[in-house]
Amino acid sequence: MLSRLQSALKGAFTKTRARGQGKRSVSYVTSPLLASKTPPWRSKFIVAIVGCAFLVLIGRAVFVQIVGSRFYIQEGEKRYAHTMDVPASRGRITDRNGQLLATSVASPSIWAIPKDMDATREQRRKLAKVLTLTPEELDARLADNPRFVWLRRQVDDAQGKGVQALGLKGVHETREYRRRYPEGEAAAHVVGFTSVEDRGLEGVELAFQRDLQGQSGSRAVVKDRLGRVIEDIGEPTDAVHGRDVQLSIDAKIQHVAFQRLKDAVLTHRAKSGSAVVIDVQTGEVLALANYPSYDPTDRKNLSGAQLRNRALTDTFEPGSTVKPFVAALALQSGRVTPQTEIDVSRGSMQVSGFTIRDSGNHKKLTVAEVVQKSSNIGTVRLAMQMPPREMWELYSQIGFGQKPELQFPGAVSGRLRPHKTWRPIVQATMSYGYGLSASLFQIARAYPVFARDGEVTPVTMLKQPKPMPGVRVMDAKTAREVRQMLQMAATVDGTARHALTMGYSVGGKTGTAFKQEGDGYSKDKYRSWFVGIAPINNPRVVVAVMVDEPGTKQHTGGDVAAPVFSQVVQQALRIMNVTPDVEVKPQYVTQAPAAAVPPDVVKVTH
Repeated sequence: MLSRLQSALKGAFTKTRARGQGKRSVSYVTSPLLASKTPPWRSKFIVAIVGCAFLVLIGRAVFVQIVGSRFYIQEGEKRYAHTMDVPASRGRITDRNGQLLATSVASPSIWAIPKDMDATREQRRKLAKVLTLTPEELDARLADNPRFVWLRRQVDDAQGKGVQALGLKGVHETREYRRRYPEGEAAAHVVGFTSVEDRGLEGVELAFQRDLQGQSGSRAVVKDRLGRVIEDIGEPTDAVHGRDVQLSIDAKIQHVAFQRLKDAVLTHRAKSGSAVVIDVQTGEVLALANYPSYDPTDRKNLSGAQLRNRALTDTFEPGSTVKPFVAALALQSGRVTPQTEIDVSRGSMQVSGFTIRDSGNHKKLTVAEVVQKSSNIGTVRLAMQMPPREMWELYSQIGFGQKPELQFPGAVSGRLRPHKTWRPIVQATMSYGYGLSASLFQIARAYPVFARDGEVTPVTMLKQPKPMPGVRVMDAKTAREVRQMLQMAATVDGTARHALTMGYSVGGKTGTAFKQEGDGYSKDKYRSWFVGIAPINNPRVVVAVMVDEPGTKQHTGGDVAAPVFSQVVQQALRIMNVTPDVEVKPQYVTQAPAAAVPPDVVKVTH
């Protein structure tokens, strides 16, 4: 059987070989797959493919090693080389005597690489507690980015040490500069504050951002996978620290103004208050205070009412504080003298069908008494003697209707209508401070015209090496005459007896106005203010005080704002080493009404 099978196979092989030899010389095995024909171009195609692949690889190698080598070197360095910012220390802000109002201190900032963290739930809870975060807040921050997240920036040193004590993998610390404000809320509206990125957002921090910010340096380093610095690469670029800014503010006077203002607002249950102190000899702002205020280092839950620098941003009708300027204009033009008598019509007069009234019931008053008694009718009589243009020009020259040229954000211009639109009743109301608007700072800026014998001087928030020149708007004789009238107003017979100051002569003008509400005026909401000069014969300061919406029965400028003026002036002049010009006479008094005892007399009771 086996021999028969072998013979059959041999016969088949012989036949197949014979058929192949009949057609071509190549012989194949009997498998149908191996017997198929291979086209000649296939091998050439495969060789070409292999050759092209080698060309692509060679081209890629040339591109990577020569043409695009810079890019790939940079990409490689990103994995281990890093450029770190070397932060510049922000410039300091100081008062006129070099006392710090704002400075930068290094503080820890906590960051994390979430993908490297393996903290337990309990460890995360402790970390959140140290950073004063809720566990949910911490989880949300860690879920934000697996490579890098800030957990808490510019924390206290105690918090930084607390985080270190936990020893958590993936949690790191770096040092950043944080602003400190030693004077706190007393100087908050002057100094302002910065963002967490150390950019000024309010006050002097914003106004002098370019000078204070400095320029950061850089440092090339090698880091490991945990973000730790292994070594430095090359030469670092040093940071250029910010320039210090020295203000004209006196920190002591600023504190006094803020504290006395705060006391008045709380005592009279008022809505707010502002105070401005200007050195009339140099034009420097010595204090600019507002209440309510805020702590620049802790700005949680702040409201717009706390942030607003009311002395510069809030405008109101200046009321009786403009009456001395109308009197000065009448004196300057030669129309009247301080002794000229004015008919005040027993407290009532008509202008264009409107009734104007006085609080008093006088028949005649001299020009000096018109200012002393704050007579609306007497002021209107003076104003109606002159064309509207003259009043408008004087108001413009002293700064009404114009934005103060002050290196400080937020100052407003107020409103002063063009004189061509003034009707008789408009001119009449303008003469006693209705129908125009100004900020407290604008009013304070106007009064040095009397203190400097008729000159208007620029004002500044920066300390000046020498007094700045002024622009004359009235002659010295007129300014001195009005100054004496202002002194008469600050006596027991004037409207501002509470402005009297122990040891110093003072003069000034009260103002009390109904607050505007909609198209009219409120019947029970007032704004009270006082602006004055001291000492009266050799002026050094102008102090303006405003209290908004006093909630007690006392609501006039003489009762609410004038006492703040008196307290601020007394302490400010002592801080400035100004010699008292009023003799203080100690007396023994058994009993006397408070209003009958001038404040420049020391009262001793037994």
